Amino acid sequence: MASKLVVSIADMCVSNDPSAVLITYSLGSCIGVSIYDPVVKVGGLLHLMLPESKIAPDKAEKNPCMFADTGVPLLFKEAYKYGADKKRMIIKIAGGSQVMDASGFFNIGKRNYMALRKIFWKNDVLINKEDIGGNVNRTMCLEIGTGHVYLKVSDREEIEL
Repeated sequence: MASKLVVSIADMCVSNDPSAVLITYSLGSCIGVSIYDPVVKVGGLLHLMLPESKIAPDKAEKNPCMFADTGVPLLFKEAYKYGADKKRMIIKIAGGSQVMDASGFFNIGKRNYMALRKIFWKNDVLINKEDIGGNVNRTMCLEIGTGHVYLKVSDREEIEL
């Protein structure tokens, strides 16, 4: 039987338990980052809120998962502890919507996405699939046993990413 592990906002989870399903809710401007190494069957899910930790270094120190620039490296480091290899990682991301900022003044979703792309580019990591932008909320889940990532988007049926 699958064990559901909920990843809260500004949190992450990494697992090698084939029965585990990592799930995160309420991805609006936040971005869910799923990583998976199919050889060792290790996966992780991060729910990041903001692009750069320099806006609140004290918060980043207490909770690095809140920010793209501190959460993403931590996610990868945790997966490496289970034998994951960056070269084998399958990366899928979702979120980056414009839901509470109708005017687009703050553009948090876009800024999160650009920060994430920059981090991955600098570290020679490719995003395999993404579902980004719009003005919808998303739920993202990763099955550790299979590596499948599913999205439930507020205006669509559940899809495999």
